[in-house]
Amino acid sequence: MVLIRTRLSTRLACEYSRSARSPTNNAETIRVNKNTLKQKLNNGKSTIGPFVGLPSPGMVETMGWMGFDFVVIDCEHGPMDFETAEHMIRAAELSGTTAILRIGLNEQQHIQRYMDAGAAGVMIPLINNADDGKKVVDAVKYPPMGKRGAFAGRNARFGLQDMAEYIKESNEETFVSLQIETPEGIGNADEIIATDNADAIFLGPGDLSVNFGISGQTMSDKVVDSIQDLHERITAAGKHTGTLGVTAEQTLFWHERGIKWIVSSAPKFMQAGAADYLGAVKDPLGL
Repeated sequence: MVLIRTRLSTRLACEYSRSARSPTNNAETIRVNKNTLKQKLNNGKSTIGPFVGLPSPGMVETMGWMGFDFVVIDCEHGPMDFETAEHMIRAAELSGTTAILRIGLNEQQHIQRYMDAGAAGVMIPLINNADDGKKVVDAVKYPPMGKRGAFAGRNARFGLQDMAEYIKESNEETFVSLQIETPEGIGNADEIIATDNADAIFLGPGDLSVNFGISGQTMSDKVVDSIQDLHERITAAGKHTGTLGVTAEQTLFWHERGIKWIVSSAPKFMQAGAADYLGAVKDPLGL
């Protein structure tokens, strides 16, 4: 009986292996993954998802299974290397959510490595002028929209997809977000917002509060008024506004003001859940 099972398993494995290797079985169905975040925003729908700043594919996957529209893998502040980021992108794909990467260095050779790893888009911080914004688009988009170097990586199924088709679909699907968070960026907001082929402008209330001299007061009148003013200008230009909504109350606050791309925080979810649990059990357990 064991011998029969072994032979059957071996035969099935061989048949599967031959099928998987056959280009004719795969090439006709290979396409760039659809960017559901971009689709939803372009259709006027609200979207929510967290920053994930810990090097954990499992956390990304959990956020996807929980039903979030996207995750922002935070490679600006988080300790992720390229390989870990790639695994986190895979976890997002597996659980049906869109992987956007926040990348701290606005350099083409740096950004395109994350794009080649499979990122559906980027959020680039410290955009202070039009040149900064154009550099991001150039790194994310292939010619003629940008200057990204051609490479048949994960999104091109390592060369199994037709290259011309892949480049066309990649330029259509990739999501570019420029982050304004400094007084210089605010002063040059109109030229940043006008950046060709940028999809969204993300407004960082944390850094805005620090630059305004009111560190941590992310819901102060000055921060809120600045975000609201910029949001109106972004909307008038036909682009999407993003901002931070760490709590449910903040998320609803910005939703009521017309912002449809709201980013929360996976570590904050974990902290809030742990705090509720500890608050409920510490006294009964005598801790």
